[in-house]
Amino acid sequence: MMLDTALCLERFAWHAGRHADLSVQSLALASDPAYVSVRNRFSATLAETVTCSDEGAFVTSWGYRLGTTEDVESAAARLAFLLAALPA
Repeated sequence: MMLDTALCLERFAWHAGRHADLSVQSLALASDPAYVSVRNRFSATLAETVTCSDEGAFVTSWGYRLGTTEDVESAAARLAFLLAALPA
């Protein structure tokens, strides 16, 4: 069975949006590759674009692996940590 990366990114965006200091800027599911852009609400420079690999890993634009689709909440929490955001 093939991984539904769009659904995985939607779930990632939802979990990221639960963090008080994070704001989901865009969710581009029709682009290639699909991605979600997230930023710290209090900083224009603390932002990151995340994709989901075919193997089920959430990866930042600079290649850092945040986690897998098996634990989306932890992957979003890792991004929050990197963007200096408060816990959910």
